[in-house]
Amino acid sequence: MLTVYGGFDRLCSGISRRKLLQVGGAGLFGLTLPKVLAAEELHHAGGGSPKPRAKSVIFLLLYGGPSQLETFDMKPDAPSTLRGPFQPIAARTPELRISEHLPRLAAASDKFCVVRSMTHPYNDHSTAGHYIQTGRPWHVPIGAGFNATSKDWPAMGSIVEYMEQRRGRLRDVPNYAYLPNLLGHLQKFSTRLDRPGGYGGWLGRGYDPLATDIKKRDPDDNPYFRNCTDDELDYRIKGLSSDGEMTLDRLDGRRSLLEQFDVARRGIEAKPAGIDSYDKFRHRALALVSSPKTRDALDIRQESAAMRDRYGRHLFGQSVLVARRLVEAGTRFVTVAWDTPNGYSWDSHINADDQRDFLLPGLDQTLSALLEDLEQRGLLDETLVVCCGEMGRTPKAGKNWGRGHWSTLFPAILAGAGVRGGTLYGASDRDAAYPVEKPTSPEDLAATIFTALGIDPAQRIHDPQGRPVALTDDGESLPIFG
Repeated sequence: MLTVYGGFDRLCSGISRRKLLQVGGAGLFGLTLPKVLAAEELHHAGGGSPKPRAKSVIFLLLYGGPSQLETFDMKPDAPSTLRGPFQPIAARTPELRISEHLPRLAAASDKFCVVRSMTHPYNDHSTAGHYIQTGRPWHVPIGAGFNATSKDWPAMGSIVEYMEQRRGRLRDVPNYAYLPNLLGHLQKFSTRLDRPGGYGGWLGRGYDPLATDIKKRDPDDNPYFRNCTDDELDYRIKGLSSDGEMTLDRLDGRRSLLEQFDVARRGIEAKPAGIDSYDKFRHRALALVSSPKTRDALDIRQESAAMRDRYGRHLFGQSVLVARRLVEAGTRFVTVAWDTPNGYSWDSHINADDQRDFLLPGLDQTLSALLEDLEQRGLLDETLVVCCGEMGRTPKAGKNWGRGHWSTLFPAILAGAGVRGGTLYGASDRDAAYPVEKPTSPEDLAATIFTALGIDPAQRIHDPQGRPVALTDDGESLPIFG
């Protein structure tokens, strides 16, 4: 079920104090404040932005932290206490040490670049998850909380949503979508978590993603580890799936579809500006959820059985297939999260059995299918695919090859939108503990994504205090494009 969160916060384009002082002198030469403001607005609208390589981004978040030693940066020559239980196999990419449980990706490695040097200092899931989805560390102290707040930095997808709205590009599909659930909603806790990183943060709830809401069978269920039925995989908007004609008036009158706006309304102050913001968001949201294009993109039943089998009938595979459908329909940014409904999954503290039996085979099947499918449809050149966790795993393993949190080294996969396939970027030390070449931060990853979309990473927007802040702080786009 698609869920719409929040309400619009209005942000105004602005100008820095330094620029304003410059205008004071420049006015003597015929350059006035209105002209400078117009130039600033042109830049914000795309006039000063890099040429876009990608129309859309599919961001595959392997939450919990896949082990670099069991995936794309194996160390078969490391000591026996480090190297892991799996063997490397040959790939199309020279020097790529890839797991034996990723044979399809080994055969398709000419389509992607492996960044072997992702690194950051935050070793807990909430901070790291926020960091990898925003390019900024979380403001909450480690251990102080698990849930998103209104002070969080906006997700990259929320920034894209903001830019698209400022440019007046209101599509009949969402600019930013999140599948199959917002991060944390499937995790095994006594109360539902809203993990930080995927929301609009201080931009406002109106820039949160439109998110689907797939349920588990029971608290111990892990739909990423099994085939799912069509009844479970109902990504469609409830109330829009009937054969009869659904008008906006009928949609507007259905309490079940409008309940999702209650939280937004409670958060708006009782003043005309607040109500106006709410009404703008409400009409925009209703236009999206009543759009036949959105409805059709979310209806996975329109795909052939063979295509659905190709991606994998598990929750990750089917969600990535829906992501492809959304991108094909025009969505700019789609995040698909492989969450931890059993409490571990990619957060493999206990053993490597789940990696061998479910995690690696599921990733291998789905990511290889996505790259091949996008290429066959002529979409790979205009779609940037990013796949990574928020951290890696400790080089030294525990019993049964379980590994702890390790944020100073982990891999990322980038493909499409002109990324040079069959390449490696950066390198790690002999123990897969630290980068020794081209250390790559989440800021660099964010800058790469923004640049690919034609958004200047140094572009400034206003924070809640009205200060101009750059989209990324010292991030540099990776030189991985052809």
